[in-house]
Amino acid sequence: MLDPQTRTTRRWRDAKRYLWLLGAVVPGLVGLAWLLVQLTGSAIFWWVGPMMAFIVIPIVDQLIGTDDGYLTGNALAHLETDPFYRWANYLYLPGQYLSLIFACWLWAGGGWVTMTLPDKLGLMFTVGIVGGIAINAAHELGHRRDTLERRLSKIALAQTGYGHFFVEHNRGHHVRVATPDDPASARFGESIYRFIPRSVLGGLRSAWQLETARLAKAGKSKWSPANDILNAWLLTAVSFAVLIVWFGAVITPYLLGQAVIGICLLETVNYLEHYGLRRQRVGSGRYERVGQRHSWNSNTLMANVFLYHLQRHSDHHANPQKPYQTLQPSDIAPQLPTGYGSMLVLAWCPPLWRRVMDPRVLAHYGGDASLVAVRPD
Repeated sequence: MLDPQTRTTRRWRDAKRYLWLLGAVVPGLVGLAWLLVQLTGSAIFWWVGPMMAFIVIPIVDQLIGTDDGYLTGNALAHLETDPFYRWANYLYLPGQYLSLIFACWLWAGGGWVTMTLPDKLGLMFTVGIVGGIAINAAHELGHRRDTLERRLSKIALAQTGYGHFFVEHNRGHHVRVATPDDPASARFGESIYRFIPRSVLGGLRSAWQLETARLAKAGKSKWSPANDILNAWLLTAVSFAVLIVWFGAVITPYLLGQAVIGICLLETVNYLEHYGLRRQRVGSGRYERVGQRHSWNSNTLMANVFLYHLQRHSDHHANPQKPYQTLQPSDIAPQLPTGYGSMLVLAWCPPLWRRVMDPRVLAHYGGDASLVAVRPD
């Protein structure tokens, strides 16, 4: 006979269970773009990726609202042990690379369509959004301890050439988040256009230093095949070379362009996740422990489903090993006014961003401007 706790666990059902499969549908935007162009004859649909990410999903987010519910211990135990959620994450990768191959075929003149330069750029932006969200899929995989999942993380990162993220995010950003030493934590008053170069270059420098130190401790050269940055970059070089040989050099600018777009999408997300937030020094001179007050949160349902709960960022930083499906809302974390789709667009317009976000940063610190994250100088 089952005990009451087991019966409760078995009765509980995740209302969002099959919604998580929507994340794996994102790479289908490339095929959707082609299909809509074929059916309607309108070239505007090559831009379906940006339209979905920055118009449709934010509107749907507002209509559906938020998911603010907390899970009980029994529900969390059920979610942690159910393999369905791991497979929902894995499924992103096959679609990711099938969509990239399909896009390369279209750029090379296939698909029974004639594409102008604006059409190819629209497709490039759509593919770049797929690649940017693939970094988020890689982010989830890279936090797992399983060797297979960590390898899959590098594969997901190969499309954008951002393999060093595998090193820097886990061993750099999570250690130094919300401090002056973290290049991926945006400062109060810093525009997105200053932040992205600083974060990209700083993250690359930090990743190389971390990996060099790790290999030196193991008695290996930084040029060893065991270097997690070099072997991740090798995946990008090989995959790009294969695609260029297969479809021709004509795809090269679009292949590189989609990678840049994916990187900029990721770095814009980094920008809004910790904007203006700072961990304070404690008596020992060290920074206080990372807590839920050091990340901006949003509980909009649809964006969280498409992004594997990335918007519940506070719980993620407080508990980095928790799988995405178990991340909880937070009552003490600062809250974004809406979901990531709308906030990304807002970030690209610095005056509006500051008008909306700067008062929220100050309010989070009770009006004490000395506590916010300003430039070290």
